[in-house]
Amino acid sequence: MAPEYRKDPRVDAYLDGLPAWQRDIFAQLRDIIHEADPAIEETIKRTVRPYFVLDGTVCAFLAAKDHVNLFVYDGGIVPDPHGLVTAGHDNTTARTIGFAEGQPIRREPLLAFLRAIVADNRAGGWRSIVARGQAGS
Repeated sequence: MAPEYRKDPRVDAYLDGLPAWQRDIFAQLRDIIHEADPAIEETIKRTVRPYFVLDGTVCAFLAAKDHVNLFVYDGGIVPDPHGLVTAGHDNTTARTIGFAEGQPIRREPLLAFLRAIVADNRAGGWRSIVARGQAGS
């Protein structure tokens, strides 16, 4: 059962313009994001991009022609033992978790990954953690 959360109608508008398979993936991801922490808020940044924030940016959606992307804003410090990250492994701001049509979402590993980002945000954000030399602890 999907968690109850406040939806931003601008995010709904973004999703409404997508093919059904992309809407379905993003709907699943949206539920997981809000399950990671009920205090996460939805917003729109860069004019049309759905972002999810809590004490900083947690993640964002971006649809491409043949896949969808979940950008995770963690400075590359959240461990990825399940190999969720599909691009941007060396990016110092955000990494990408991509999903193709029909690809299952690994809910539990993704939930843990997002919760780690939220914990880092609550600890001052990944930039502060890196500056303090506490990344990966």
